[in-house]
Amino acid sequence: AAVIAESRQKCHWQVMPGRLAWTETHESENLPAACTGHALRISGASVRQRNIPRRRGMNCLQENRDRSTLRPRFFAFIFPIQKGGHAQMERYEYPFSALVGQEKLKTALLLNLVEPRLGGVLIQGEKGTAKSTAVRGLAELMDEVEVAEGCPFHCRMDGEALCDECRSSPARRAVPYRRRVVELPVSATEDRVVGTLDLERALKEGVRAFEPGLLAQANGNILYVDEINLLEDHIVDVLLDSAAMGVNTVEREGISYSHPARFILVGTMNPEEGDLRPQLLDRFGLMVEVHGEQEAEARKEVVRRRLAFEENPAAFCARWAPEQEALRRRIGSAQALLPQVSLPEPLFDTVARVCTALQVDGHRADITMLKTARALAALEGRTEAGMEELRRAAELALPHRLRRAPFEQAGDAGIDWEALFYG
Repeated sequence: AAVIAESRQKCHWQVMPGRLAWTETHESENLPAACTGHALRISGASVRQRNIPRRRGMNCLQENRDRSTLRPRFFAFIFPIQKGGHAQMERYEYPFSALVGQEKLKTALLLNLVEPRLGGVLIQGEKGTAKSTAVRGLAELMDEVEVAEGCPFHCRMDGEALCDECRSSPARRAVPYRRRVVELPVSATEDRVVGTLDLERALKEGVRAFEPGLLAQANGNILYVDEINLLEDHIVDVLLDSAAMGVNTVEREGISYSHPARFILVGTMNPEEGDLRPQLLDRFGLMVEVHGEQEAEARKEVVRRRLAFEENPAAFCARWAPEQEALRRRIGSAQALLPQVSLPEPLFDTVARVCTALQVDGHRADITMLKTARALAALEGRTEAGMEELRRAAELALPHRLRRAPFEQAGDAGIDWEALFYG
C-alpha cells in the first residue's frame, strides 16, 4: 500500500479497488509520487473522468488549494492501469469449495444465495476460523446478470425494483454485470453508507443532487461487514432496515430520495470483542457459530491448503476450478427449483410447537425457519421440504433468538434438537 503524498498538479485523485479516476484535465501524464519514490506513467485515455465530491468519509485525496498539494485522507492501494480500461490487478480469493470443515457456515452462506430473502447471516466465532475467507469466497459463486448501462444502482431491466432513472428510461441498454461482495468498513460514516448531497454539483451547478453511498453499490450484491459488533448501532439499524425493506430512503438537506437496496447482509464478529443488542440479532435471518477444527487430520489439511494457496494462488484456484463450477451449477439449479418446493402442513404445526416451547419472541423466527427449510430442500434437489430440513433450519434460525440471561452470549445453550423435533 502506498500513500500519495504530494502532487504539483491541481487535481483530485480517487483510489478505489479496481480503478483510478481523476477530475479536470492535466498536461502531465504522471501520477503523484508515492511514498516509495516511484511514479506510474499512464495515458489520458486510460483514465475515466469522474467528479469527486469533497466531503468527509470519502476514500480519496483532496486538494489543498493553498499549497497546491494533495492531502491524504486514507491509505490507498495503487494499481497499474491498462491502456483503454480501468485499473486492473490480478487478485485471487481463496476458493469457497476448498474450505475444510465448517459445514454449517458454508450451508448458511449458500442458502442466502439460493434465497436472498432469508435476511442474511451473522457469523460469530473465534479468530482465525475462516469467517472472512468464506464470505469473500462467495464472489466467485455469484452469477452474472444484465443491468441498465450507467445505472449506479445496477438495476436489472427484467426486475421490478428499479430506480427512478431506469423507470423513466426503459429503453436503456442492458450490459453484463458480475455480482460481487461489497465490503463496508467499520469506520464508515452514516453519510458514506446511505448517501448524501452532492456538494460539488451544488456549488458548481447550483442544483441539489444525490450522491449514492455504499447501499447503492450493494444493490443486487452481498454487503459484508467485518467486526459488525464494533459498528455504530444506528448504522447497523440502517443496514438491517434497508435489507428488510429492499429500499434505502435518504432525507438530507431538503432532499428526499429513495432507491432500491436489495442485498444480502453478511456480518462477522468475534464475541470476545463485544456483542450485538438482542434487537439487532433478531433482524439477521440466520446465525452460525464457528470454531477451529479439533481433529488433527483436519487441522493439517487446513494448513496444507492455505500454504499451497499462498505459494501459488493461480495454480491453487485452477486446481479447484471444477469444484467451483459444480457448486455454481448446484446453486443455479436450486434457485430455479425453489418456487416449486412445497411446505406440508405438518411443518407449520412443528414450527409453532418448537417456537412456543423455546419461548421465542415474535413470529420472525417461524417465518425464517420455513423459508430456510424450503431453501435447504431446493439445495438438495427436492421439491418438498421435510422434517429433517426443518430441524437443520432451526439450528440456523433460532439460536440467536432464544432468551438469554444477562451477559450470556447468543447460542443454542446446549439444546437437544433431535429430541425437540423427533422426541
